[in-house]
Amino acid sequence: MNTFSNAFRAEVVRMARKELKPELQGMRKAITGHRSEIAALKREVKALTSQLKATQRQVKAMDAHKAKVIAEKPTPKKSKQIQFDAQVLIEKRAALGLTQKQMAQLVGASSLSVYKWETGHVHPRAAQLERIAEVLKLGKRKVQALLNPQ
Repeated sequence: MNTFSNAFRAEVVRMARKELKPELQGMRKAITGHRSEIAALKREVKALTSQLKATQRQVKAMDAHKAKVIAEKPTPKKSKQIQFDAQVLIEKRAALGLTQKQMAQLVGASSLSVYKWETGHVHPRAAQLERIAEVLKLGKRKVQALLNPQ
C-alpha cells in the first residue's frame, strides 16, 4: 500500500504542475514586463530630478544676480554709492517692453548713452546712476504714465 500511495501522490503532484504551468508562464511574462516598466520609470524619474535640480540652480543664480544688481554701499562721506550692472538694465528694459530711446527719455540721457551703458563701453555718472536706480524700481504702468503724460 505504501508503493501505491507514493505513486498516487507523485501523479497528483505531476498533474497539479501540468495544470499550473500555463498560468505560471503568463504570470512570469507579466512580471518581466512590469520590471522593465519599473526600470524605465526609474530612469525617467532620475532624468527629471536632474533637470529639476539644474533648473533650480539656474533660478537661484538668476535671483542672486538680480539681488546684487543695485547694491548700495555707504562711503566715508555718508553718501551712498550705487553699483551699476548693464545686464540688469537690459533685462529691466526688456521686461518693461521699452526701446533704448524710451529708456533714455526716462533716465534723462541720449539713446546713444543707453546703448553704450548696455554694451559696457561706458559707465554712467553718479547723477545718472541715481536716475537709473529710480527707473529700475518702477513698474510697467508707472513707466507708461511717465512716457505718455495725458
